[in-house]
Amino acid sequence: MNSISIPKKIAMINDIAGFGRCSATEAIPIISAMRVQVCPVPTSLFSNHTGFPVHFMHDCTPYLRDYLAAWKKLGFRFDGIYCGFLGSAGQIDIVREFLADWPGVPFILDPVMGDHGKAYRTVTAEHCEGMKALLSRAAIITPNITEACLLTGTSFRESGWDREELCLLARQLHAMGPDKVVITGLREAEDYINFISERSEGLSTRVNRTHSAGHSWHGTGDIFASIIAADAVNGVPFSRSVEKAAAFVRICISESIRLGIPEQDGVCFENFLGLLTGENACGEPPASPSCGEDQS
Repeated sequence: MNSISIPKKIAMINDIAGFGRCSATEAIPIISAMRVQVCPVPTSLFSNHTGFPVHFMHDCTPYLRDYLAAWKKLGFRFDGIYCGFLGSAGQIDIVREFLADWPGVPFILDPVMGDHGKAYRTVTAEHCEGMKALLSRAAIITPNITEACLLTGTSFRESGWDREELCLLARQLHAMGPDKVVITGLREAEDYINFISERSEGLSTRVNRTHSAGHSWHGTGDIFASIIAADAVNGVPFSRSVEKAAAFVRICISESIRLGIPEQDGVCFENFLGLLTGENACGEPPASPSCGEDQS
């Protein structure tokens, strides 16, 4: 039996949706299941995610500075900071101010900006520039291919990327600051591809390939990034963490389809949280075809 230790703490900056599994609704139970204490910082409150025909949204920007200032006065300490959805350039500025008070604390950023080749309606040119600046503080980023293209000014396409092009994208993202990058949302025939790139003395790249369990669902990016964030503060190797996250998302999608859950509800992850606990979370995912390692 594993010895019990005090959980690490992670500050999680994200929105909260009351219905439809996404953002903090997924991140809090997933990160907690992985034995990390979650300390949420709500950026917006949604009645339900925006994939429904009607939603209510409350912008928390006016309260964010006071919220975070209270933490600073109390001297709270964190082992990591994880950031998801930011609804405006103003919120990005507040997060940058907050990060300045936590030098040396790993910052995991999911740069939520768009999908399927289109930026979300809240993403302005100012927002995009602010997100680029935020990357300079990040240790790990988890952009999908749309977001990677928006951040680097690259022309988007859903599939057909070769290794050389993905390496170039990764190099451009590394140049903005982060040492670990995973570009998600790539399709190749019946597979989903995650392109992993780590920078140390050179550049090490690898492909994680997962057979598609069906179409993409709301909130799967939040599940993926939450697993990466929890593993980061727990010291799990990055490539292994990506494999675990991809395997878990596939299980959730496959079982949600089998159970007949409506797509708008988001994937049923609650039944499978037990797979994320223990030393061999999700088991050891099968070795996926790799592009090998590219040292340069």
